[in-house]
Amino acid sequence: MAQITIYTDGSALGNPGAGGYGIVLLSGPYRKELSQGYRLTTNNRMELMAVCVALEALKQDGNDVTIYSDSKYVVEAVNQRWVFGWEKKGFSGKKNPDLWMRFLRVYRRHNVRFVWVKGHASTVENNRCDELAVAAAGSGRLLEDFGYTPEA
Repeated sequence: MAQITIYTDGSALGNPGAGGYGIVLLSGPYRKELSQGYRLTTNNRMELMAVCVALEALKQDGNDVTIYSDSKYVVEAVNQRWVFGWEKKGFSGKKNPDLWMRFLRVYRRHNVRFVWVKGHASTVENNRCDELAVAAAGSGRLLEDFGYTPEA
């Protein structure tokens, strides 16, 4: 299957507040950019949503995928294998269980490797994702993040 490189970023203007994600998918000579904004969400939800949407955008299963993200929340949860323990416990007491379950469904369809990159640094594609995420969050085309629940 294909070797695919994905850069993702999420942003919230206020936390919680309006937010968005940005994605750059690269495969051989092909490049695709995706973004979407939401009325009320959190930064961590947008970081995780970006990864979910990026993997869901892949047309075939079984790809070798490298995801570059500046989200330690996402990268460490997978690389340290915490998310698999959370899953075994039904995500009890964990934030964003809807997105983590969505992530695991699509994650298992590919051979995925995560690489953490420093945000707002010299990684051109990560900076592009940030631009896309911020623009989406500030756009007039904001969706409802139905999985977001305000903390009591």
